[in-house]
Amino acid sequence: MNRLARDLDEILDRSHAAFEPLRGERVFITGGTGFVGTWLTEAFAWANRRLALGASAVLLSRDPERFRQRAPHLAADDAIVLLEGDATAFEPPPGTFRFVIHAATAITTPAIAERPVETFEADVRATRTVLEFARTAGTERLLYTSSGAAYGPQPPELEAVGETYLGGPSTVDSATLYGQAKRVSEFLCTAYARQFGIVAPIARLFAFVGPHLPLDLNFAIGNFIGDVLAGRPIAIGGDGTPYRSYLYAADLARWCWTILAAGESARIYNVGSSEAISIRDLARLVADTLAPQTQIAIAKAAVPGAPAARYVPAVDRAAAELRLEPAVALAEGIRRTADWYRKT
Repeated sequence: MNRLARDLDEILDRSHAAFEPLRGERVFITGGTGFVGTWLTEAFAWANRRLALGASAVLLSRDPERFRQRAPHLAADDAIVLLEGDATAFEPPPGTFRFVIHAATAITTPAIAERPVETFEADVRATRTVLEFARTAGTERLLYTSSGAAYGPQPPELEAVGETYLGGPSTVDSATLYGQAKRVSEFLCTAYARQFGIVAPIARLFAFVGPHLPLDLNFAIGNFIGDVLAGRPIAIGGDGTPYRSYLYAADLARWCWTILAAGESARIYNVGSSEAISIRDLARLVADTLAPQTQIAIAKAAVPGAPAARYVPAVDRAAAELRLEPAVALAEGIRRTADWYRKT
């Protein structure tokens, strides 16, 4: 039995209507084997079987073999085809695809950031390539998964950043290449929507927790869970004062499929939780939820009087227009993530 059955059943219970437009259709997904893409694929495969949709999906992946090893149940699904290639240049699969999800993105590691020109250009070129594919493949609806990084630094006095906020990353800071590329890609989606009639809603993704989240990369909550599972103290690299918020991965998948199915074209929807928590308190919550005896080590002392950085979305638009709300509380999401890894 699929170890995510509970999560996947909850997705269908709350948002089965989001999958009905897929009945008998083909979906093309870039980045389909990353964290976000894997959850989108999990939800698709489950809905396809449970609702007898008769749909199929082509997943574009740079490393299909790694995906086969990591998610063999998905790779073996008859309704899923793995296409090896890069979103910047791939051999277009034949036929019509009424639905496209562009979830591929440049990997944001220090090594990549040292090559801002190539990284920025590749991210934007990938979006243009996918849009050109969609234009010629009979695509009617395309979801672009952008990022909260497109807002630039959130003002400390702004508790949650909404879609009407017009700030942005600095144009003279090469370290902002990720957010800059997302903004340009959003504009390209909007331009294609206007010129070619593709319905192209935009999902600005924030931070998440859930199965498939790496426990050893640049995700604080994943690292904290990994520390506890390994029996180590939780290590906070900074001073613990920044505020973040975390949406459970099953909710992420449910929201994205709903935005694809019902979102307004060229309209931005924040995808995340509006419940802010400091990194220090997050570490304590992870410990209390999984192993209360876990110690917490904070690398730096907080600067007295300095405002805390924030990366927290307002999600009123998703709630008002698409009836989307978080269904899984943070502590429960932490528990489910740890349980999944313990059984892996």
